[in-house]
Amino acid sequence: MLKNKHIARLLILLSFQIGMSQSVEISGTVESNISLENINIINKTTYNYAITNTNGAFKIMAKLNDTLQFSSMLHKTKYVVVDINILLSKKISVALEEQVNELNEVTVGNRLTGDLLKDINNIEGEPPINFYDFGIPGYTGKIATQSERRLSEASDLELKGGGSLGGVGVSISATALINAISGRTKILKSRVELEEKETLIQSIKGRLASDFFASNPLDEHLRMEFFYFCADDEHFIEMCQNQTDLDIMEFLKKKYEVYLKNRNEDVEKN
Repeated sequence: MLKNKHIARLLILLSFQIGMSQSVEISGTVESNISLENINIINKTTYNYAITNTNGAFKIMAKLNDTLQFSSMLHKTKYVVVDINILLSKKISVALEEQVNELNEVTVGNRLTGDLLKDINNIEGEPPINFYDFGIPGYTGKIATQSERRLSEASDLELKGGGSLGGVGVSISATALINAISGRTKILKSRVELEEKETLIQSIKGRLASDFFASNPLDEHLRMEFFYFCADDEHFIEMCQNQTDLDIMEFLKKKYEVYLKNRNEDVEKN
């Protein structure tokens, strides 16, 4: 009799563990003070993908310990790990923070008087003065994003001459040291990389999606999931940034084959 009880308990425990390893459909809602629609949700473990409707609602397949990523151009990216409570209730509610972007400094020119002829006569016709006019070297490269500027400030390094051996020494600010210890620098690096990938994804999608899916069919609701799957490749930026469209299409084709294989395996497991 006692042996049968142990067997029964073992079977219950085993069935519970098997149940926890199976993917279930989770119904979720997103909370935000701004737009609730078109927020991307991707299961970083299985690459299942969903998008919110006008009410911020969505459904996605997930299992215990899967990581869900919530992202949009208007919100800070957030990650949620599926725990036992979410799995049992099959419900989740996630609050997102607004992504605040700093405005560029605005330079105000001559004030208008309302007299059209007078205002036209006051307009300066010569081009504005820049650093080249004075022979001063200036920066002409890509303008840094907000996250890139924050990362630069957080990891501020300064080169100084006259070290103990007469060479060049490296000085790190107290703020940079604190940021490195606290992990803020690492977080900012991840944010910069995420923004870079998001921009690249949208660029590739806009230029190549139509031609690519014409010869590599994929359901409409899976296409964004596929692009995020590609972006998770450690060589994604290297293979797709500043490359020809032909090279990018070749990379997408290779990832397409792997993506389909993974989805088929996931379907068979469930």
